[in-house]
Amino acid sequence: MKFWSRPTFLLILSLIHLITIPRVYSSSSPTLSLPEHFLRCLDTQPADHNSPNSRTAVIPTNSTFSTNLMAAVRNLRFASTSTRKPEAIVAAVTETHIRAAISCCKLLNLELRIRSGGHDYEGFSYTSPVPFVILDMYNFNKIDINMTDETVWIQAGASLGELYYNIASKSKVHAFPAGVCPKVGAGGHFSGGGFGNLMRKHGLSIDHIIDAQIMDANGRVYRDRRSMGEDVFWAIRGGGGGSYGVILAWKIKLIRVPEKVTVFKLERTVREGAVDLVWKWQQVAPVIDRDLFIRLEIKPINRKISKGKTIKVSFIGMFLGLPERLLNITKQSFPELHLTKSDCMVKKWIESTVFWANYPEKAPIQLLLKRISTNEYYWKRTSDFVQTPISKQGLAKIFQTMIDHSPLPRRVWMQWNPWGGKMAEIESDATPFVHRGGNIFMIEHFMNWYRPGDELEEQFLAIARSFKEAMAPFVSKNPREAFFNYRDVDIGITTPGDNATYEGAKVYGDSYFKGNYLRLVKVKARFDRTNFFRSQQGIPVLA
Repeated sequence: MKFWSRPTFLLILSLIHLITIPRVYSSSSPTLSLPEHFLRCLDTQPADHNSPNSRTAVIPTNSTFSTNLMAAVRNLRFASTSTRKPEAIVAAVTETHIRAAISCCKLLNLELRIRSGGHDYEGFSYTSPVPFVILDMYNFNKIDINMTDETVWIQAGASLGELYYNIASKSKVHAFPAGVCPKVGAGGHFSGGGFGNLMRKHGLSIDHIIDAQIMDANGRVYRDRRSMGEDVFWAIRGGGGGSYGVILAWKIKLIRVPEKVTVFKLERTVREGAVDLVWKWQQVAPVIDRDLFIRLEIKPINRKISKGKTIKVSFIGMFLGLPERLLNITKQSFPELHLTKSDCMVKKWIESTVFWANYPEKAPIQLLLKRISTNEYYWKRTSDFVQTPISKQGLAKIFQTMIDHSPLPRRVWMQWNPWGGKMAEIESDATPFVHRGGNIFMIEHFMNWYRPGDELEEQFLAIARSFKEAMAPFVSKNPREAFFNYRDVDIGITTPGDNATYEGAKVYGDSYFKGNYLRLVKVKARFDRTNFFRSQQGIPVLA
């Protein structure tokens, strides 16, 4: 057998590439659909040995297409028949598969949407108003833990639950500060900031990311922060990695936690003093001992005895220590909570992640490895930041507004997450995540429904928008800030399929990033100057 030299081989490969690529979309095969053109294009690209690029892709005519698409659709609003479906889904196994998908999207003028866990609140990781392809990072889920230096390389498609489970298999006293939903993918979660119940003690996920790997629009892989440049490394830690390239993996630094931690959940209605307790929580939660994180969950409920609705507030706590010290802290700083030892549950840190994921008590930690959901529904989520304590009168008004906006079966509700501690010590431009000091807490707004229908959806969305508008007097202003990981199209979007302008994207850029927005745009202009990686709320290039 004759073996060519590498230069000769590359020349021949290039000639074959030039000859075959036009056939992908030429008139010589007018009967081929766009998805079929895409598959043919994949096989014209360089491939791994015994692994044709097209073998990783499914198109709408494949029997498994719907299953692959729905496997990570977390919001059923984007599963309707009216939602544009991708021309193909590429479940990449190697970097070569990713590179081929990028090349063929460029050749066929298709947008590329990158999906790790599928929790994008507006479905940007698996929908588009123009023809597109999904790059599913599900198979990029390797987790390599080095306990000697307390670091982990985690690929973008691994879930938080998989990360937590693997950490616990190596150590009882190590953890990582990230979200409480175990199905969330590391790729999108970390690139948007990554907040969770350890943030007051340790900050965000991005505050513990020490390196990364990324592929750009030309298929070049940058193996570390030095090769990609510190400006790119800065941008992808909170500015949305999907605006710059395909995040392949993150290198994170583990934190240390006590072998046992304490969790609790107390519930109080308005009749039981919820208004006074929430008012006091605002004064206490951001400044209390940073080992303590107390989330509020505020929901309208039906009264059991009298007619009508009331508000129930759940105080959900995470404490890095044992109940004795926790009770000393709450008795001194928050005695009105009336927390008792019987309210406290002592758990290993890994067991606390199961509690925070709302799994049943004593559920096995193996549930953290579960990736597929069977109980997804329809929803709208948004966010707000509060920088001035809300008065008791204001709280009473908010509670009544929640009740007014919650006729059965509709219900708006909120989670309030306290800031302070480590969050107040990190400069607002240390990462693109700008919402640091000066914030008391962040609000996540919820609206859920359980039946399909365009008319029904519009009713629920109208209620959600009306309630958020009613919250305007109580939250940040000029701009009204929002959390990038909790995407909200109502803030503003850019023209589909177009190269977004700086001014056009500034409407949401300011809300998500404030003073960091311009710096993100400048990084984008250097690293992805053709704006290949784009979405309705992506970072644009300068004109």
